Amino acid sequence: MLLRQFFDPKLAQYAYLVGCQKSGEALLIDPERDIDRYVEVAEGEGLRITAVAETHIHADFLSGAREFAERFGTRTYLSGEGGEEWASDWARDGGYEARFLVDGDTFRIGGIEIRAVHTPGHTPEHLSYVLVDRGSGASTPIGVATGDFVFVGDLGRPDLLEQAAGMHGIQEPSARELFSSLPRFRELADYVQVWPAHGAGSTCGKELGAVPQTTVGYERLYNATLKAADDGEEAFVQTILSGQPEPQTYFARMKRDNNRGVPILGQLPVPRKLTVGELERVVEEEEALVVDTRLDRRAFMGRHIPKSLYAPMNKSFNTVIGSLVEDEKQSILLIVEESSVEEAVRDLVRIGYDDIAGFVTPETLSRYFERGGESNQIPVASFSDVVDMKGRDDVGVLDVRFRSEWTEGHVPGALNASYTRLPAYVRDRIPKDKTWMVHCASGARSAAASAFLAREGFDVRFVDGFFSRYAEVGSVEKEEPASA
Repeated sequence: MLLRQFFDPKLAQYAYLVGCQKSGEALLIDPERDIDRYVEVAEGEGLRITAVAETHIHADFLSGAREFAERFGTRTYLSGEGGEEWASDWARDGGYEARFLVDGDTFRIGGIEIRAVHTPGHTPEHLSYVLVDRGSGASTPIGVATGDFVFVGDLGRPDLLEQAAGMHGIQEPSARELFSSLPRFRELADYVQVWPAHGAGSTCGKELGAVPQTTVGYERLYNATLKAADDGEEAFVQTILSGQPEPQTYFARMKRDNNRGVPILGQLPVPRKLTVGELERVVEEEEALVVDTRLDRRAFMGRHIPKSLYAPMNKSFNTVIGSLVEDEKQSILLIVEESSVEEAVRDLVRIGYDDIAGFVTPETLSRYFERGGESNQIPVASFSDVVDMKGRDDVGVLDVRFRSEWTEGHVPGALNASYTRLPAYVRDRIPKDKTWMVHCASGARSAAASAFLAREGFDVRFVDGFFSRYAEVGSVEKEEPASA
């Protein structure tokens, strides 16, 4: 048996290639949409991907299952649990070779046996896959692909459907379902390896570890959320639902598209490099949304193309785009280093932004400004400025951290609006009759939020610095917020 783990550091997502070297067949679990990299690795190992399995209908990325089924006729194994609402409609109606699994169903990839285990809670249809390497003579499991059920150090959040997809009144019943699923994990032997679908940085849980895999026994000892179940169902429900980060705006769209059918990608978009003259035309005619990926946020604040979004090409890139760009059909023009174009394209298509009009390098942007190209700036402030200005009637403080961070301490009178949900807040909860001092914990999130708010017509000041600095120069409140 061969096992290869694929990691997307920006979405903190793991996919798994499980191969039988004897038969040359391989199973791919929870792939992302750009499937060429999986095929390349499999071929390099002398394997052919003959099957794809999904643990559940994902909310944070577009699945590659349909891409495999459409392009290669690959068999797909999907959940048949949870009712019609969780039916992966694309596979039922498209003439694909699909099998819908229920609890206890098994299938084989060469000498490897895979057993589906229904583990609802994160979502109603969620499956885990227990693997036994029969080809090597084993009769007990080597590992379990837990999807968003059990992570390293945490469990999958049961409130996501309510918080992200607007399915009201289901987070507590889902938490109780998750509690009822825990014996399915605990019954496995301590030595069984655990292969989760996410790691640290994912908002599918609140305290995910950065270690890529674990074992049942280790999680039994040290997973704090799992151990909370030892105090009973009520204590577990309270623990699992408290302090969860606000999910990104695009999660609801991912659920919809992964259920109805992800558009076929075929090949990666290849955006064209624009000249200064072409950039001038795009800006003048507002042909595309300009996304500025420069890492130097002070440089962006000092000079940028009007109505640009700021999404630095780092681990926050997907989160910023998915949180602040609601229309996935919006044409996007990237300001990006040429060496990072493919990386940016992959990041975008994984969350459904396929219309990439072109790209401009930072050097071309500088020439655009030198030729008198239109530009804007956003004033930069410090936390000392927040102390000096926060009491004025025409000034407000906007804290774009997660609510759980707010409760640990915030500027008195500040409005809390997590940047992952900012488009919803600006429509009716953040007034435009103030100058807003926008801050987060370090300046990273507030930089993206400030650019978005400026694009929406708000008068903003970007507060660049660590919130701990404010605690040194101003008073801090610790209380439950009246959030935006």
